[in-house]
Amino acid sequence: MANLELYELEGCPYCAKVIKKLDELGLEYESHMVPRSHGERTEVKEISGQTGVPVLVDTDNGVDGMPESDDIVEYLEETYGQ
Repeated sequence: MANLELYELEGCPYCAKVIKKLDELGLEYESHMVPRSHGERTEVKEISGQTGVPVLVDTDNGVDGMPESDDIVEYLEETYGQ
């Protein structure tokens, strides 16, 4: 069982792309909804160094805060794909 966390924003198309891939791969994850205001996303900034979402954390594989939906989707396919 993967130990995944996703920092996301409701209605974010980039987040939706990552969630779709997580669902396709049958991966469970913990969702963290972030505030709409970038100025209030201190937790995301601490983890990834920036305030954009989505951000993936995969503690089992040493991923402390991966930004960029395309990078996350590629990582998920390479790491958890069949």
